[in-house]
Amino acid sequence: MRILVVHAHPVSSSFNASLFRMAVDRLKKNGHDVDAIDLYADGFDPVMSEAERLNYHDLEANRQPVETYVDRLLAAEALVLVYPVWNYGFPAILKGWFDRVFLPGVSFGLVNGKVRPTLHNIGKILVVTSYGGSRFRSWLMGDPPRKIAHRMLRATVRPGASVKYLAHYDMNLSTDMTRHAFMTRVENALDRI
Repeated sequence: MRILVVHAHPVSSSFNASLFRMAVDRLKKNGHDVDAIDLYADGFDPVMSEAERLNYHDLEANRQPVETYVDRLLAAEALVLVYPVWNYGFPAILKGWFDRVFLPGVSFGLVNGKVRPTLHNIGKILVVTSYGGSRFRSWLMGDPPRKIAHRMLRATVRPGASVKYLAHYDMNLSTDMTRHAFMTRVENALDRI
């Protein structure tokens, strides 16, 4: 299976970066065709320009500034996202990737003014993330990243696609044991893709 793995953390020695490297290695070991994107290492610009916004609905022009990322997304059969949750949301670079790459004609189409999902090439999504705070505190805040994965992303890809969300909570209090246990959970999920 062709799997796009997208990572969004600026520190190459972070636990999150270790998860990214482990995910890429594990998927390759399992025989998958892996396309890995490290948004920070790529120097991805998350800021949508005025021209991009003006051309947003122009299907011939809207993907030109991010064409390589669009092509990679459209070639994928599964999507794995590896990122930390900051301030109950995505890192800005990942949010910008969604804003600039999940475009009309890429992730959705407009039919008689209604949005129709078009990323039917993707049949599986795995989210691997970490939170500084507890699950309870995230729940109190509504846990937007979890909702986005289970609602927005699921609604964008092939109908019936599986979406798995794995989160390591309480990173501020994590230990070698909790991190190892989480990595084992992630390995098991990767093995089932």
